[in-house]
Amino acid sequence: MNNEKYQKYIYWGVTAFLALSGVVLVVFLLVEFDGVMDAAGTVTGILAPILYGAVFAYLLAPVYNWIRNLVVHATERIITSPEKRKGFGSFIATIVSVVMWILAVFGIISMMIPQLWESVMGIVEALPAGFMNLQRWLEQVLADNPDMEETVMEYYSMAVGYLQNWVTNDVVPNLRKIIGEVSNGVFTFLNVIKNMLIGIIVMVYLLNMKEKLLTQMKMILYSICPVKLANKLLEEGRYVHQIFGGFIIGKLVDSLIIGIMCFVLLNVMKMPYVLLISVIIGVTNVIPFFGPFIGAIPSAFLILLVSPVKCLYFVIFILLLQQFDGNILGPKILGDSTGLSSFWVLFSILLFGGLFGFVGMIIGVPTFAVIYKLVTELVTYRLGKRRLSADIGKYENLDHIDEDQKTFIKKR
Repeated sequence: MNNEKYQKYIYWGVTAFLALSGVVLVVFLLVEFDGVMDAAGTVTGILAPILYGAVFAYLLAPVYNWIRNLVVHATERIITSPEKRKGFGSFIATIVSVVMWILAVFGIISMMIPQLWESVMGIVEALPAGFMNLQRWLEQVLADNPDMEETVMEYYSMAVGYLQNWVTNDVVPNLRKIIGEVSNGVFTFLNVIKNMLIGIIVMVYLLNMKEKLLTQMKMILYSICPVKLANKLLEEGRYVHQIFGGFIIGKLVDSLIIGIMCFVLLNVMKMPYVLLISVIIGVTNVIPFFGPFIGAIPSAFLILLVSPVKCLYFVIFILLLQQFDGNILGPKILGDSTGLSSFWVLFSILLFGGLFGFVGMIIGVPTFAVIYKLVTELVTYRLGKRRLSADIGKYENLDHIDEDQKTFIKKR
């Protein structure tokens, strides 16, 4: 009896200690957030090649598995040994995965760099004429309203003057500094290229040893956790993989299709800077909810400098494209992969985007979906321990719960 009493006290003591430690940790992270993020950034920079390789391997794992299984089944009559057949399948799948990565990356670069250069130079050359075209268009539109024309043109002249003043007084005198920053950007770009090349090697290793790594992780998990807890952690790990794999890969496919559609339709509409705008729209479309609008703002400005009428057509086109993606294409590809309502999608994008920038906006939705599920399971478990229903409908218009009978008393 005494042992049970002591065990109870020990249990509550350990629980209180862990809870207090958690609170202290959260407070420390909030107070020293900048320092923690700097430290995390340093570690991330050191491990960048490993992280690149892990991301490449995760994205190409479906292709690798499909090719390997295809080769294994196709060579059953030729290679009798299962191990040799699997090894040959892994070899072919690895080559295909690397070739796909090289074709995707260098194909995009070889296609994009010349077009981007031409687009940027075209923008620089067309900027003065663009401002003049915009001024003439404003004067024509507001010709019947002299008072409004005077007000609008005054603000327009102020904006153009501010831009010219910025170029004259800030850009030109600080050209040496800008060149230095560009040089630093080149070194950063080269560092990224180096990490990506090393990441390919890491990707090859991870693709070929992912089953062994998963097996070792399971052994470690069962060695340090009770069987029931280990089973639950494995179940949650599969759910995380399902959410992240389905959402991120699906979103990449969705964005690729949107980028191609944008390129084709903008060509049909005779829009300027078609390739540049299509890339902007496709890349930003990876961000849920805000993506199409983030990409549309700079794209619309570029078209506005060429033709205000085409800018209006472009805005209408983007709205229609966003509706098509949000209501038809996106649900077909992604389905209900996260199970989150629109509000929680918006919340997760704002939260993780504010904390981690562009990457946070991409991974925010699946990350929050996992957190949401874990909290839901915890609430359901705690309600069950108290012999209370986990049916959300019973809590609507609830006044109180009878302590003895556990009955739900509604508001009158």
